[in-house]
Amino acid sequence: MSRRLLVIGAHPDDPDIRAGGLACACAEAGHDVRFVSMTDGRGGHHEQSGPELVERRRREAAAATETAGIEYRVLENEDGRLEPTLENREAVIRLIREYDPDVVLTHRTNDYHPDHRYTSQLVRDAAYMVTVPNVCPDVPALESNPVFAYLLDTFERPYPFTPDVVIPIADDIVDRKYDVLDCHESQMYEWLPYTEGKLEAVPDDPDERRAWLETDPISGLEEMCNTADRFRNELIEQYGAKRGREIEYAEAFEVSEYGGPLTAELADDLFS
Repeated sequence: MSRRLLVIGAHPDDPDIRAGGLACACAEAGHDVRFVSMTDGRGGHHEQSGPELVERRRREAAAATETAGIEYRVLENEDGRLEPTLENREAVIRLIREYDPDVVLTHRTNDYHPDHRYTSQLVRDAAYMVTVPNVCPDVPALESNPVFAYLLDTFERPYPFTPDVVIPIADDIVDRKYDVLDCHESQMYEWLPYTEGKLEAVPDDPDERRAWLETDPISGLEEMCNTADRFRNELIEQYGAKRGREIEYAEAFEVSEYGGPLTAELADDLFS
């Protein structure tokens, strides 16, 4: 059965880092996948800025679209200035209704970046309201509340990420996910290495850079590589001792109580 997966991140490349493997696997299986960036990405660089950077990041998202076989929307809110306003909440309600997803993924609210926190709040505030006809009546309300779930993070307070779904990512899908991340050149090879003091280590050659991305991970990529080990017990419980110990790459998601239930059928369709 064909399903719809919606991943709403704060910036172009957030959905790719946290759910790129799931997205590529779902697209390959014939499901519809859409990534949304709540902001235009203009804050994410140490040299470029303004419309020039916005346009560059839109091109990178478009390249990721082609590589992953998904849709990508970059909204016009300014990076670093996102607020949980009523206007933005209604925009999120409308985009969820228009897409009519089975599952919506987003950040958790306890996060270092205000854009991440407010993206999470806006999506959480849209949950349930997407089913209320008198709210945003210009777009038909959904008949049922989608499943809402959170993307992986490492923050411990006020409570740590606790996965309800941990899925293995096959080697060919891992390669495609890195190809998707490779499309975000301004982030993977410039901004994120700059913020971590690794800019001089990034190779100039495109092929060498792509290899470097896997061998010297930055930011959330290191967490991606460690996810299988972090949730090894869950993988063993779900897939058995032999396979569970052999899984090298995984992605994990925590279901929110604000959304609909994750049924066994839906989990099997999207997360198996």
